[in-house]
Amino acid sequence: MLKYFKEVVKPGTPEAELLKQVDWGRVPQHIAVIMDGNGRWAARRGKPRIFGHRAGAESVRVIVDSAARLGAKALTLYAFSTENWKRPEDEVKALMRMLIRYLNNELEKVHKQGIRFQAIGRLDALAPKVRKEIMRAMELTKDNKEMTLSVALNYGGRAEIVDACRAAAKQILQNGNDPEKITEETIAENLYTRGLPEVDLLIRTSGEFRISNFLLWQLAYSEIYVTPTLFPDFRLKDFLEAVLDFQRRERRFGGITAAK
Repeated sequence: MLKYFKEVVKPGTPEAELLKQVDWGRVPQHIAVIMDGNGRWAARRGKPRIFGHRAGAESVRVIVDSAARLGAKALTLYAFSTENWKRPEDEVKALMRMLIRYLNNELEKVHKQGIRFQAIGRLDALAPKVRKEIMRAMELTKDNKEMTLSVALNYGGRAEIVDACRAAAKQILQNGNDPEKITEETIAENLYTRGLPEVDLLIRTSGEFRISNFLLWQLAYSEIYVTPTLFPDFRLKDFLEAVLDFQRRERRFGGITAAK
């Protein structure tokens, strides 16, 4: 399986040594990332916050490419929360321009890798130009099967659960069924991430120990990995360390092992 990384990893490097340790039979199938620390990274260099966001774009490229090469089936990135509208208007506009630039520059590569792109969240609040680029990317890649890249935009975990419950309730009313028929499966089928594997691994950069209203339903049994590395410095070595940490854990999903 090392062959999938031969284009980006040189023999004898720390990355190559980490790859040798990967259990290719236990690769996390759905990885989620809270991309935190761009502002602090910029502040430490005496730069405006947007400088850190721009630097983080390279980390996004690395994570998307690495997850695909690893064989993950889904990757979900927390790009812009429902609370992020509180940031200065100039920063918000710059973030949206960066998203459009990413789609223009990276979409063809993503498409060639067989990656399906989708945006999740309350997308109606986004500017028409941004929505147009998102729809173009989703249409182009809709039939790709290798991995699903979900970018959370104007996203909130509580809002997602509310939207899923509303959709489930409407279905119940339309079909004349009893509300008691709403199950966990009914809610899951109406989440933004419907059809994707359960989240196996959540990675949060910058050392903060919180999930910040991200994938509240989906993270019920996920393994959480927190690294002090600020997002613009997050590279393949950091990504592989997170995967190896995941593989060292014993996942019991609320149960116990035979030895206990």
